[in-house]
Amino acid sequence: MNIVFTGIVEELGTVRTVEQRGSAARVVIEARVVTDGSRVGDSIAVNGCCLTVVDLGAGWWAADAVAETLGRTNLGGLRPGDPVNLERPVALGGRLGGHIVQGHVDGVGTVEEAAPDLRVSAEPQVIRYLVPKGSVTVDGVSLTVVAVDRDWFTVAVIPHTMQVTTLGRRTPGDSVNLEVDVIAKYAERLLQGGVASPYAASLAGDI
Repeated sequence: MNIVFTGIVEELGTVRTVEQRGSAARVVIEARVVTDGSRVGDSIAVNGCCLTVVDLGAGWWAADAVAETLGRTNLGGLRPGDPVNLERPVALGGRLGGHIVQGHVDGVGTVEEAAPDLRVSAEPQVIRYLVPKGSVTVDGVSLTVVAVDRDWFTVAVIPHTMQVTTLGRRTPGDSVNLEVDVIAKYAERLLQGGVASPYAASLAGDI
């Protein structure tokens, strides 16, 4: 089964150390909630990016981020003391409080206006999948799109979310990780006829 998150942040952790290891980096994060029941090899989303636990102890855990991850997310800019949004995968049979989130960052946006009326600029490959009242993940937080333009979108962030996630601390110019609704990507793929269905082909042969 693929790992699935919900975009409901469980805990605001704090970066303890960032150790460069060649083109990669080991990040140690102070946290208490997400380490409960977690083991080496498990996954935890950091600002919406799925990482693997490589070590953990009382009140902390560590993950290795490869060059691809550092270059395509805002994790490459993490520094000791930075807050980060943390979420464990949803348990089988658990509640899906936000929407289906894979922990695969589709792009990095830039904050143009701070929350509560958060406005983020983004590349066309992200904007194309956004619609008003649809879902988007910003730094791992499941949010509802309010408005979309050619190169930006807005979301409304409630006071509670501002308090318990990084979004209440983001200011204009800050980078945020973005993940669009995977259902939108599948819908586009099917409408383009990009993948031939063996089932459809077998039906065509029976006609």
